[in-house]
Amino acid sequence: MADYWRKQQPGQSLYGDILWSRPERRDQAGRLTIIGGNSHGFSAVASAYQLARQLGVGEVRAVIPDALGAKLPTAVRRQLDDLILAPSNPSGGLALGAERDLAVVAGWSNNLLFIGDNGANAETAKLLERFLTNPAHQETRVTLARDTIDLLVYSAEALLARKNCHLVLSLAQLQKLARAVYYPRVITFSQGVKQIAETLHKFTISYRVVITLFHDDNLLVAGEGEVISQPFAQPMRVWSGEVATREAAWSVWQPDIIKATATGWMEL
Repeated sequence: MADYWRKQQPGQSLYGDILWSRPERRDQAGRLTIIGGNSHGFSAVASAYQLARQLGVGEVRAVIPDALGAKLPTAVRRQLDDLILAPSNPSGGLALGAERDLAVVAGWSNNLLFIGDNGANAETAKLLERFLTNPAHQETRVTLARDTIDLLVYSAEALLARKNCHLVLSLAQLQKLARAVYYPRVITFSQGVKQIAETLHKFTISYRVVITLFHDDNLLVAGEGEVISQPFAQPMRVWSGEVATREAAWSVWQPDIIKATATGWMEL
């Protein structure tokens, strides 16, 4: 096996010291903000919020479009006990006016999780691009998942150059990003884990982001040329946003995103 690639087995953490150092006191367990939703969907935000609390994140906040305000069931509203209703556009997604709210939570949080359910909305895409490329927020750690990635394909060059940025994506989304930046290496679904690991190794040498990818019954995480994989055969837990939420929670506590991600897999 290549020296850049390490394999982790379920229940056998490569970073046992990190696994056992999770903060026990909530006032020392960091802050996570979960961002997403549109007028037609909020389940990913609600599920991620509850999971983050269960995992032990000290304080969890959610930012959703104000178009959802009147649509949230009472039970869900009670669960989301720290909620910001940000400006929405006519399509029900986050509007450009929500940038001020994102700036506020960026200053409050240890990590921002953009969980998706955004809808195919050009204004929301512009909002995300403006926020993520704003020099004032370049030190802000972000985790991007699900359809958030699709909204940012046309901003791929700036996105991939961003530090403190973790993309939890599908192989199809990686293909889109690679095409958008004219990446010369071919990426196909027929390639095995070994070939994909090599691609991620080279891709993350060229670009600063950290990438989590599900492929061929494996989870892989890569950054700065380093790759870690673990057998995993439950893709719906990736597509639902659960894996991204677990990784984002561990990234609140652990400054090394790759180590945080691999450690978070231990509880899957």
